[in-house]
Amino acid sequence: MSSTNENGLDLYTQEIIQNALIAAGEEMFGALRRSSMSPIIYESLDYSVGLTDGAGELIAQGQGTTVFLGMMDSLVKEIITRYGRDNIHPGDVFISNDPYGGGSTHLSDVGLVTPIFDGDRLVAWAINKAHWVDVGGMQPGSMTTASTEVFQEGLQLPYIRLISKGEPQQAVLDILAANIRHPKQSLGDMWAGVAANRVGEKRILGLIAKYGQKAVLAGMDDLLDYGERMAKAELRKLPKGVFECTDHIDSDGKRPPTEVHVKITITDEEFIADFSKAPPALPGSINCSWHGLVAACRIIFKAMTNPAVPANSGTFRPLKVICPPNTCFTVTKPAATSTYWETMLYADDLIWKAMAELVPQRLTAGHVLSVCATTIETIHPKTGEATLGVQPMVGGWGAAQDANGLNGQFSIADGETYNIPVEIQEFRNGLHVEQYSFHSEDGGAGEFIGGRGSYLEYTAREHPVYISGSYGRHDFPPWGVKGGQNGSGNYILVIRKDGSTEKHLSAARLLLNVGDKARCVTSSGAGWGEPAKRSDEALRDDLRNGFFTPEQVSKTFGRPELAAEFA
Repeated sequence: MSSTNENGLDLYTQEIIQNALIAAGEEMFGALRRSSMSPIIYESLDYSVGLTDGAGELIAQGQGTTVFLGMMDSLVKEIITRYGRDNIHPGDVFISNDPYGGGSTHLSDVGLVTPIFDGDRLVAWAINKAHWVDVGGMQPGSMTTASTEVFQEGLQLPYIRLISKGEPQQAVLDILAANIRHPKQSLGDMWAGVAANRVGEKRILGLIAKYGQKAVLAGMDDLLDYGERMAKAELRKLPKGVFECTDHIDSDGKRPPTEVHVKITITDEEFIADFSKAPPALPGSINCSWHGLVAACRIIFKAMTNPAVPANSGTFRPLKVICPPNTCFTVTKPAATSTYWETMLYADDLIWKAMAELVPQRLTAGHVLSVCATTIETIHPKTGEATLGVQPMVGGWGAAQDANGLNGQFSIADGETYNIPVEIQEFRNGLHVEQYSFHSEDGGAGEFIGGRGSYLEYTAREHPVYISGSYGRHDFPPWGVKGGQNGSGNYILVIRKDGSTEKHLSAARLLLNVGDKARCVTSSGAGWGEPAKRSDEALRDDLRNGFFTPEQVSKTFGRPELAAEFA
């Protein structure tokens, strides 16, 4: 057997180069975390990094938000198309947050892109995308359910040159600083992103110095081909045929629920997700762009094929996405997109729901779905000092065919994100966290139960607090499988100081006066199998853990005698 591949590269050297490329992405990830200024990045890890080849094909991606899976390579390709190869130079850094043209979701997700040259040849690109705490717009935090067009959502950065041949563009920096409410944080995160890309550049050039340009470029090509082979090998194990699913996006109080649909065609060579029946762009801020749709499909395709293989463009070659322009999944400018996840994740969930019973070894019942991203804004009444924080929420994942769902996990969009610690939230925002706990609200019963959702309850302690957020999957909760109960719903419950309450499914700068509370509630995941089949031993554990109440065990699971033991 030959010890070289079709590119003439020694197989051992090929393996070393490919693993070094993957490691470079992981090192970039760590560099950005350590040098960033905002908790949403250094604590929550709401960002991702990657490397592409010279043509913009994704080679390696560091940990981070899965939502960016469809956006690293498209961002690079858009820059190549707009500028042309002859107008891209060593020392350049580009910046963009364009939701429509490629490489972004909403204006808060800002991409930084650095071309990597070996001599005169453009050999690779280093990229990172991170959530900036503010990019201007009508509302602090730049994410609002009140927007109706992109111009209300913040500063637009359409693939502009931030650094030209090593020289920062001061005019661009001045524009950024003038339009951002917290420039120290956001610009600090920007320079952290520039530094992370330089780490990737250094590692690529170090590989070339050691193994030669030809070997490294061949290693990139081989890594893409390997990704394709692995994806197709798993694709052949999936059921073949045409599968369809319909669901409904929740009402926002201003429009009725919206029906969405997917048709999936699976062959040995292709996985086709067809959203041709998608409705037109929706009023409000929940619309998704084409690249968000592609990212959603990539996430669930990866979960169904081989999630253990590192992501690159080759792993997604068998995936085809179809959708006409200017639907709710493929909006064009100036449609609002600041809470895009409420629509984007339905593309995930439609495929998930259609295939869960057919691929039970890989897919669970329905989960929390919504990011439930919550913005907390405070303004000190005496000093006028403002603070701003963003907190994605955890909820329940659906049960599997042979296991309970996971408790308190982030949405599929969030990937490797984490909680922002209670201590940081209280210190920075002048509020008190009353509770952060699992709940036992109705939902998720089954032979195997859905993971529990959470309560995160804030009290305005020292001065007024403004809460904003979008909590989808409330009217249409996570879906059960094989008789499993649907999950519970996402919402915000405001408890005023006088004891009155208000339930909100979305909020735009909802005022909490001192003593008022906001309980952010996330859904429990859905169950798998009929509740009556759950064992007595498992139900006793559920009762001890507070996952279900005795009343629920009696009524929903039909076990009054067991519930009486804990009454």
